Amino acid sequence: MGADYQLTTRLDLQFCAGGLMEQNEIQRPNIGVIGMLRWAWRQLTSMRTALILLMLLGVAAIPGSLFPQRSQNPQKVDSYFTSDPTLAKWMDRLHLFNVYASPWFSAIYLLLFISLIGCVLPRTVSHLRAIAKKPPLTPRNLDRMEGYRIVSTDQERALDISQQWLKSHRFRIRREGNSISAEKGYSRETGNLLFHLSLILILVGVALGGLLGMKGEAILNVGDRFINTPTSYDNISYGKFQGQGSLVPFSLTVKNFVASYVPTTGQPSNYVLTTDISAPIGITAKEVVIKVNKPWTSGSTKVYLQANGYSPVVTVRDKSGHITFQGAVIFLPQDANLSSLGAIKIPDMTPQIGFIASFIPTATSSAARGIFSTYPEVLDPRLVLSAWKGNLGLDSGTPQSVYSLNTSKMTKIGLKALTLGSTYDFGAGSITFDGWKAWVNLQIVDDPGKMYALYGAIFAILGLLISLFTRQRRIWIKVGDDVEIAGLAKNGIPGLEEELIALARALEEVRGDNK
Repeated sequence: MGADYQLTTRLDLQFCAGGLMEQNEIQRPNIGVIGMLRWAWRQLTSMRTALILLMLLGVAAIPGSLFPQRSQNPQKVDSYFTSDPTLAKWMDRLHLFNVYASPWFSAIYLLLFISLIGCVLPRTVSHLRAIAKKPPLTPRNLDRMEGYRIVSTDQERALDISQQWLKSHRFRIRREGNSISAEKGYSRETGNLLFHLSLILILVGVALGGLLGMKGEAILNVGDRFINTPTSYDNISYGKFQGQGSLVPFSLTVKNFVASYVPTTGQPSNYVLTTDISAPIGITAKEVVIKVNKPWTSGSTKVYLQANGYSPVVTVRDKSGHITFQGAVIFLPQDANLSSLGAIKIPDMTPQIGFIASFIPTATSSAARGIFSTYPEVLDPRLVLSAWKGNLGLDSGTPQSVYSLNTSKMTKIGLKALTLGSTYDFGAGSITFDGWKAWVNLQIVDDPGKMYALYGAIFAILGLLISLFTRQRRIWIKVGDDVEIAGLAKNGIPGLEEELIALARALEEVRGDNK
C-alpha cells in the first residue's frame, strides 16, 4: 500500500510538473522581431522615459559648464593641452571640450525629441476626439459617487433648472431621458498637451540653431572696420549645415562708443555704440546705434554689443629712434573698474622685446595694493609696464594668446609706470604712452530657430498655467423617485463639493417658489 501510494504520488507530481511546463510554454509566445520593436517603441514613447531623458539631458550638459568649450574659449582649451597633454587628449576623445556637439549629447537630445513626439502626438489626437464627444452617460448608482445627495425640489422642473444652471457655469451637457450628464475642465488636458507640444517646439528651435546657425565674436577699437568674413572674427563657430558662404554680407565701422557710469558707485548706467553699417557691402552706409539688448538686425543675423574695454596707444622705438611699432593694443578688463591687462610684443627688434602691461583708467595707489583703479572711466590713466627681452616664441609654431606673454625664454629688463605722454627708455629702445582708445566686443549671431524657441517658451508657460488653474470634473443629475445629484473630480481637485452645494441650492429654491 505504501509503495503504491509513493508510486502514485510520484506519477501525479510528474504529471503536474509536465502540465506546468506545458502551461508555461503556452504563456511565453515568441513575439519575434516586430513584437520586440513594438515593445521598444512603447517604452521609448512613455512619459516616464521622456522624463528620464530630460533629466539625463540636464546631467549631460553639466560638463559643458565645468570645462572650457572649444567654440567659446579655444585659448583655455589650448592651456589644458599645454599643462597635461595626455589627460587633455582623453578629455578631447570624450568630447568634453565640445559637449553640445558630441555624439552622446546628440543621442540623448534626439531620443528625447522622438520620445516627446511619440508620447504627446497620440495623446493630442485622443484628446481632440474626446472633445468632440458628448459627456459619458449617467451612472446607474449615483450613491457611489462623490458628494452624493438627494435634493427636495420640483421633479418636473429639476432637469430644466439643472440644465440652465450647468450651462451658466460653462458645463458641456448631455441630456438623456430622466438624467443629465455634465462635464467641464477639458482645457486642463489642453494646457497639459500645449505644455508638452511647446517643449517639442523649443527642441525644434534649438535644433535649427545648431544645424543652420552661426556665432562669432570680434573685438574692435573705435575707428576700426569690420567686414563679415570668417577672417574678421576672433572666434567663430558654424552649425552642422552652415559654412563660410552662409554669412550675411555687411560691413560695419565703429564711429564712437560712450559709456556712462553712476558717479557715486561706478556702476554702468548706459552704453551707446554708434556705427556706420553697409548691408549688403557696397551700398551707402547708414548710421546705426547699438545698445545693450538692442542689437542691429538683418534677417536672422543680429549684432550685439557684449563688452567693452580700453586699448592703450603706444609708440616703440629702437636705439636709433626708428619706430618699430605704433598703435593701439587691446587689453582685457580684470575688475569692475576696468583695470586691464595685456601684452605688447615687438618681434622686429634685436633682441625681441615684450611688455606685460596694465592699463589703469583712474589711478591711485596704496602700500598694500600698489597702483589700482578707483573708477571705470578714464580720468587719470597710468600704463604700468614690465619689460622683457629674449625670444618671444612666435616662430615655434605653437599658438599663443595675443593678450599674454610667454617669458620662459626671456629676461626681465625693468618695471615702469607711465603717465599720459611720458616715455620709458629700457636700454634697447624706448616706449611712449601716447593715449588710449575704447574697444567693443561685438557678438554676431545667426540663429534661425530662436523665435521658435521663444514662442515655445511662451506657449509652455501658458499651457502650464492653464493646466494648473483649470479644474476638471463631472456632475450628474437623475430624476426618479427622488432627485439625485453627484459628481466626480479628476485627481481629487477641490471645488466639486462647493459646486454641488450651489446646484442643490438652486434646485431647492425652485421648490420654495412653488410653495
